[in-house]
Amino acid sequence: MAKQDYILKNREWLAEKAKEPGVQTLDKGILYKVLKRGNQSSPTPNRSSVVTAHYVGKTINGKTFDSSRGGVAPAFRLRELIPGWIIALQNMHIGDKWEIYIPSEQAYGKSNQPGIPGGSTLIFEIELLGIA
Repeated sequence: MAKQDYILKNREWLAEKAKEPGVQTLDKGILYKVLKRGNQSSPTPNRSSVVTAHYVGKTINGKTFDSSRGGVAPAFRLRELIPGWIIALQNMHIGDKWEIYIPSEQAYGKSNQPGIPGGSTLIFEIELLGIA
């Protein structure tokens, strides 16, 4: 598939996903669906926070390119992550588990990454376990 066709297919997939019941919108075209609600009175992280989270990352064809499941949940400094994660996690509370849908412009753009063709919409299941 030509790169431009691939990018178009990813944009169309995201537009269709936005119409599904339960799917909500964040800034910059990021979509999400709540899978599990955590402690809604807990704080939300900010860009300087270090977050601990389990995650599984997939492309729209269902191919997993990364996962923390089956191991210890990693800790990340929020500001060092892709823009889509930064935006989504700042809206999550400890214990929340969301499926987020990130347009390529808020992920890796047109650049290829290992297991991720440039122009890919990314799907992450993220469970926020802690904030430091």
